[in-house]
Amino acid sequence: MGLLAYNPPFPHSLAIRTRERRLVMNLVVGATGMLGGEVCRILASSGHPVRALVRKSSAPEKLSALEALGAEIAYGDLKDPASLAPACGGIRAVISTASSTLSRQEGDSIESVDERGQLNLVEAAERVGVAHFVLISFPPIGVEFPLQSAKRAAEERLRRGPMTHTIFQPTFFMEVWLSPALGFDPANGRVRIYGEGHNPISWISCRDVATFAVAALDNPRANNAVIKLGGPEALSPLDVVQLAERMFGKKIAVEHVPEDALRGQHQSAANSLQKSFAGLMLSYAAGEVVEMGDTLRAFRAQRLRSVREHLQAAA
Repeated sequence: MGLLAYNPPFPHSLAIRTRERRLVMNLVVGATGMLGGEVCRILASSGHPVRALVRKSSAPEKLSALEALGAEIAYGDLKDPASLAPACGGIRAVISTASSTLSRQEGDSIESVDERGQLNLVEAAERVGVAHFVLISFPPIGVEFPLQSAKRAAEERLRRGPMTHTIFQPTFFMEVWLSPALGFDPANGRVRIYGEGHNPISWISCRDVATFAVAALDNPRANNAVIKLGGPEALSPLDVVQLAERMFGKKIAVEHVPEDALRGQHQSAANSLQKSFAGLMLSYAAGEVVEMGDTLRAFRAQRLRSVREHLQAAA
């Protein structure tokens, strides 16, 4: 699974178009997050002017980091449609990584940010004539939950609209799912696995997702495409544990969260966030393998970060 659809290259020079595009501002939404911040860094380092949409309540150190990159700061909120048109003014492309799942402020929810907020952003971008919208989503999952519904609504809205769009659907981020925050802490000898842990996953680094997002701005094969993204290898969670044991030279204690417990959590969840995390954990248990050959060729991509490299850096 790679490029699901693409338009053929335009006949005029890609080199000329690239130079022209780099003179035009690009808006990053979700710029204070892990993925959005990396997108801003890559844009700035590759000569693309970047504007970062942030909230006035954003952490000062994150704003300082964006300003140090040379990013122009625009204040706005996905929940406030009136703030979005000015932020989109003069923008050629929007890259949206925003989500309420890992970082939330008062009034944030999957419904207000991931669904209605993303739709507000798409509509604002259309009104002011943005040419290209890049959305970070995730692959379709066989169980319904609010975050998936929100992502599919934003994807469908982009497909129906006039803007050129690129929808990236990465699998599980190493930096999130193979991290102590979700119970995966091999350096300290313990990990939590959702399900039995036998099904392979094409774990991907957020750095690689950010690289693809920026590359889409200058790649005609990304135009009006839905592109699944995975890492360089498909490893089951138990494979990752065995790799970590070899790397760290010690036995790692494994805690399993049974799929029945995850299904119970999904059915009895008290709110949209709990239901969505349960849905994502069920998808983790089922596994997700993405064949990247076509996509790597289409993007002439550099080598993708491996799970081993992630574990070494996180130790």
